[in-house]
Amino acid sequence: MPGAKVVPLQARCLLASAWLCAAPLAHATAAVSSLRVERSDAPTYVDVAAPRFSWIVHDDTNGTVQKGYRIVVSRGDRVVWDSGFVDSARSFDIPYGGTPLAAGERYAWRVDVRTSDGDASSSSRFATALDEAGWHGARWIGKGDDTLPAPLLRKTFRVDGDVESAMLYVAAGGYADLSVDGKPVSDAVLSPGFTDYDKRVEVVATEVKLGAGEHMLGAELGRGFYGLTNRDVWHWERAPWHGRPRMRALLRIRYADGRTQDVVSDASWQVADGPTRRDDLYGGETYDARLSQPRDWKAAAQLPAPRGTLVAQIEQPIRVVETLAATAVTEPRPGTYVFVFPRVIAGWADFDVTGPAGTAIVAHYGEKRLPDGTVDARDEHHYFKDGFQTDTLILAGGRVRWHPRFSYKGFRYVQVDGWPGDKPSADAVRAQVVHTDVAVTGRFDSSNALLDWIHRAAVDTMLNNLYGIPTDTPMYEKNGWTGDGMLGADMFLRNVDAGRLFAKWLRDIADTRQADGAPLLIAPNPGWGKVRAPTWHSAYVFIPWSLWMFTGDRQPIEEHIAGIDRYVAMEDARSPDGIADTELGDWVSPETDPGGENAPEDKRIAATAYLYGMQRRTADMWRLIGNDARAAWFDRRAGAVRDAFNARFLDRAAARYRGEGDQGYRQAHNLLALSFGLVPDDLVAKVAAGVAADAKARGDHLDTGALATKVILPVLTATGHAGEAWAIATQTTFPSWGFWRANGATSLWEHWKLASRSRGHYFLGTIDDWLFEDVAGLRPLAPGWRRFEVRPMLTGFLDRASASVMTPYGEASVAWRKAAGKVEAEVAVPVGTEAVVRLPGAPSRTLGPGRHRISSSRQPSPRAAGDS
Repeated sequence: MPGAKVVPLQARCLLASAWLCAAPLAHATAAVSSLRVERSDAPTYVDVAAPRFSWIVHDDTNGTVQKGYRIVVSRGDRVVWDSGFVDSARSFDIPYGGTPLAAGERYAWRVDVRTSDGDASSSSRFATALDEAGWHGARWIGKGDDTLPAPLLRKTFRVDGDVESAMLYVAAGGYADLSVDGKPVSDAVLSPGFTDYDKRVEVVATEVKLGAGEHMLGAELGRGFYGLTNRDVWHWERAPWHGRPRMRALLRIRYADGRTQDVVSDASWQVADGPTRRDDLYGGETYDARLSQPRDWKAAAQLPAPRGTLVAQIEQPIRVVETLAATAVTEPRPGTYVFVFPRVIAGWADFDVTGPAGTAIVAHYGEKRLPDGTVDARDEHHYFKDGFQTDTLILAGGRVRWHPRFSYKGFRYVQVDGWPGDKPSADAVRAQVVHTDVAVTGRFDSSNALLDWIHRAAVDTMLNNLYGIPTDTPMYEKNGWTGDGMLGADMFLRNVDAGRLFAKWLRDIADTRQADGAPLLIAPNPGWGKVRAPTWHSAYVFIPWSLWMFTGDRQPIEEHIAGIDRYVAMEDARSPDGIADTELGDWVSPETDPGGENAPEDKRIAATAYLYGMQRRTADMWRLIGNDARAAWFDRRAGAVRDAFNARFLDRAAARYRGEGDQGYRQAHNLLALSFGLVPDDLVAKVAAGVAADAKARGDHLDTGALATKVILPVLTATGHAGEAWAIATQTTFPSWGFWRANGATSLWEHWKLASRSRGHYFLGTIDDWLFEDVAGLRPLAPGWRRFEVRPMLTGFLDRASASVMTPYGEASVAWRKAAGKVEAEVAVPVGTEAVVRLPGAPSRTLGPGRHRISSSRQPSPRAAGDS
């Protein structure tokens, strides 16, 4: 490790636990927790040669620093790597440095940490991925025809002896629900994860418990995006990889006496059509409980393998994370029942029903109700040809408990027709909240109820759109729109543990790149969306930097910089005279169609601003890696684009930016120019004043779509217009977040208008960035929050605010309040970081690790707090 001092250990001893012990520890005031390998807790399928180790140091004593560490990795009773004592404060992404790790093996590891306040240690484990040889005998299997019923697969096997461990490895084209003796092997659903199956196929590995005797390994396969049949506008049904569901599985049993037994997927398995008669991610499912015990079993078919490489599923699994009870059951027409749930969610309904055999219960899901009280489950834009958000349950006679397995919906309301007997009770149908099971790691709270509501709605909406990728609506599209994810990346990474998911999604974006280097609009992609849109393609450039700043993960930059360079250079080359163009501009500004369209303005301004921003960011990444020559090239091109942008679009006399076809003053033009640093220094104040004046003239309203909404409040606050930012943020009439709340919203919408198609879309909710950075005043200054700022800018407008984020070093937080004419703040600084604190009316202070209470000398008025 460059710059680190390694001190060899002189004495070694092997413990029964296979750990190599360290020298005796001093007093243990400090503690170590959150041990991770490849940023995951005890991963079971690590497929990198040199996995990275991380931990967090905790200590109640202010000023504690890590002095050094020692990592020991063991396989069984043999040490494979002992780092020795390393004199370093580094505590995350430390690469393995021992002999090559064996494939398909379990490893234990321990870290001993020395701090200025004592020593601490902790241990964990990980397991490595199979290589191709390790998959020996495991074939891709499914059923021999492409009929709609979901196939059931089964294989009997015998366990003969005491089992030390058993690991089940599964890859699938589509989804595979595995069971042992009829019980699920895990609580993961919609698994494995979704990719471009021609490029990569994800593998999950699960430890299972087995006793001696006869067992049955079973599977049910779902279509997912691999075998989707519902014809749609994106043509998922015609994706290059399209095929019938299939899986590859291997159960490796290790006995206590050293023997190994493999149960593999092959032609010895049996297959039958199961009770799931149809499954479609968009359309829903049909389940016939009368067919839950099929009798017509036959030999499984061996199928071709997907063309993609087997890789680890690095993102967290999708799970049922919460179950909600209905708050009401209405009957808008005889025999039609509508179950009302507390909020808009993504997931499915869980049914508990008793009735005669053959009874068909039909459930329609929706986020809204129609004027007659029934559920709005319409596919208004005719995206889908074969059904939309509808489940059908056919009873076998008696009681049935059922929920879908291979489709999810966006909904708040479930309309049920065909219910047997009397009106159902409220607990007959429950809503299960389903999404990638990321921990919620951020927090925001204030004395303003509207701001608190916006934050809660933002977090709920983000979670509703995490399904192995960041999606754009759980009800309508379920697509990984690149621009949407780019806009939301920062607030995702502040609020939830989404670093691994976004790193995975970056690979999906890279997989979509065309011959010219440009990504497509959605990722993964079935071959749709070959249009020019640097505003959306910029996700490939900006998200690696967001990961670097918010999680300290440099690997995505190193992995993608060559592709980023190629794309941004191509975008520059196809922008004549430095002016770029795009098919997608400031999408869904208030005056646009609620179904979605561009703002009525010159899209070249947004395109060119984004080109400039991408060039600057690419230069930053090359400098980080150490290629100053390439960084200088992008800096020069950015300078040329800035000059061209101002020559073409800047009206110096009016201090505003104009384009062809603009309908009046366009806030977005001026905000994007300010936020990307395109405005000449002598005009920054005047251009910002123009935005503030336009918002004021509109009755303190924004006039922005997805691109400019992200920056309007931060730009106004930073340029001396905190008062106008506050007025916009707390507005309750159209268009505003408060307008949604006043009209019963529980989540964020796709459009400012009441007629918004979706009520489960996060890209207009990037006000959450401002809540953290300016209202609470918590923002990173260095990658991974190694250095961060505490600078609340709205203390003149509310009584208190607080926020916390989970950094690679631990939780950083601020809580401020007004008291006795001052602003008092409590700041938590994790071990390994420092905070620069700037309270109003007080000098800047730099604080080291610990918990600190500080206060300003006075409380400014709203005007002094930043309003011009």
